[in-house]
Amino acid sequence: MVTTRIPTTPFSDQRPGTSGLRKKVTVFQQPRYVENFIQSIFDNVEGAQGSTLVIGGDGRYFNDAVVQIAIRMAAAHGFGRVLVGQGGLLSTPAASCVIRKHKAIGGLVLSASHNPGGPDGDFGIKFNMSHGGPAPESFTEAVFKRASAITEYRIVDAPDIDLSRIGPTKVGEMTVEVIDPVADYAELMEQLVDFGKIADLFRSGFRMRFDALSAITGPYAKAILEGRLGAPAGTVVNGEPKPDFGGHHPDPNPVHAHDLMELMLGPDAPDFGAASDGDGDRNMIVARGLFVTPSDSLAILASHAHLAPGYAKGLAGVARSMPTSRAADRVAKKLGINFFETPTGWKFFANLLDAGLITLCGEESAGTGSNHIREKDGLWAVLLWLNILAVTRKPADQIVREHWAAFGRDYYTRHDYEELETAPANELMDALRKKLPALPGQRFGSLTVQSCDDFAYTDPVDQSVTPKQGIRILFEEDARAVFRLSGTGTSGATLRVYLERFEPDTDRHDLPTADVLAPVVQAANEIAEIAARTGRDEPSVIT
Repeated sequence: MVTTRIPTTPFSDQRPGTSGLRKKVTVFQQPRYVENFIQSIFDNVEGAQGSTLVIGGDGRYFNDAVVQIAIRMAAAHGFGRVLVGQGGLLSTPAASCVIRKHKAIGGLVLSASHNPGGPDGDFGIKFNMSHGGPAPESFTEAVFKRASAITEYRIVDAPDIDLSRIGPTKVGEMTVEVIDPVADYAELMEQLVDFGKIADLFRSGFRMRFDALSAITGPYAKAILEGRLGAPAGTVVNGEPKPDFGGHHPDPNPVHAHDLMELMLGPDAPDFGAASDGDGDRNMIVARGLFVTPSDSLAILASHAHLAPGYAKGLAGVARSMPTSRAADRVAKKLGINFFETPTGWKFFANLLDAGLITLCGEESAGTGSNHIREKDGLWAVLLWLNILAVTRKPADQIVREHWAAFGRDYYTRHDYEELETAPANELMDALRKKLPALPGQRFGSLTVQSCDDFAYTDPVDQSVTPKQGIRILFEEDARAVFRLSGTGTSGATLRVYLERFEPDTDRHDLPTADVLAPVVQAANEIAEIAARTGRDEPSVIT
């Protein structure tokens, strides 16, 4: 089989972000665009000759075409074996699981995570390392450098692989093995949570709703919840992955998973509700009549994880991203275990996990995970919640309220100003940085600034320093506002403003979140001059 060297020229926009390269589908469809980026990745993979590579994605539009390109380019680069999910499908957590179990050198994960799909939607490619986690910045910068100077890519001339048929086939000297995308992942879940106890819970009449949002988690949830655990048929809705996610916005939050929220807050709500996102790495938890913030969910999982077999010996530590509320901090302190505050991006957790410094970790953007893989894992979080409910036999809302009573409640919300013009968004952040030295002691409405900084992180494992990761403003009234520009979108800039206030008084744990946080919102808007600098009187999305 002939390897062809195709002359090419660089694209200027192939710098990976926090989770790989994400652009509109139409950008990736440009001739040579996919090939250039994949070649630039392969050129930086050391020891590729004869090694195992994992390929799979979330099934969004253009997934199948890129899988076939990647397979032919892998054969041209000398990989010995490619493991690819049936239909070209692998959730992001399952890809991490497969990489680790089969000792692959890494994997190409095709997804734009929680971003919309379809011909006019988004697409993404990232490389996960041999530990199963996203590539570090040193690798992604090397990829960008290579992509900026690329002159050719290599690909074999071969027909498409039949991805519908499980089993091996040959592409030149390379073996391509189409695998069941669920099997390895389900086997791992059975080692971590008590399937027997959860099955007993469902047999007792327990009802839940899992909304897969027509994305990748559907087959996993059906196989595990309805198949292995015996949940009634129909427990999983929107369970078939579709290239456009069936018109859903695959971000599991109260705005986009509105059908689930309406059900769970209604008169005939089931006992438990959950959802996952486009590539299966995020989760949304809803108790009957109560949305559980991702920050609270992380803290509750940390305090109850010992109830599951995989964590029965306790936790080494807990980490959260800096914008995530401080709820998990209090749990770690009570348990007497390690605690870390990191920048946003799962690669920072991966170092701590590899070093054995933490067991659980999470981000406010609905990503939660543990040391079982090196990605966040939406369905795993749901299964751990079910394990807790199965052991305690308490309603989910009671679990939450008991947690607040023991640790206090962190009222929390996030305001997203989406698709801002990049220049004004950067100017807002620059102006805010210049204000920081003079802010302490200033009063904004009913709040007084206690301290503020531009968060920088020194990795305790490799001592690398990551600066400018978001601006933190702490108020004397135990409230906090955090500002950062997101790196997960594909157009313009998204300003995220994270707002929280701690309330230790149990009598004040059922107040409307918007009312409690109104003074923090007002102070944050005034300090950052959001309306004046963005032209927006209100955020695009509030979660």
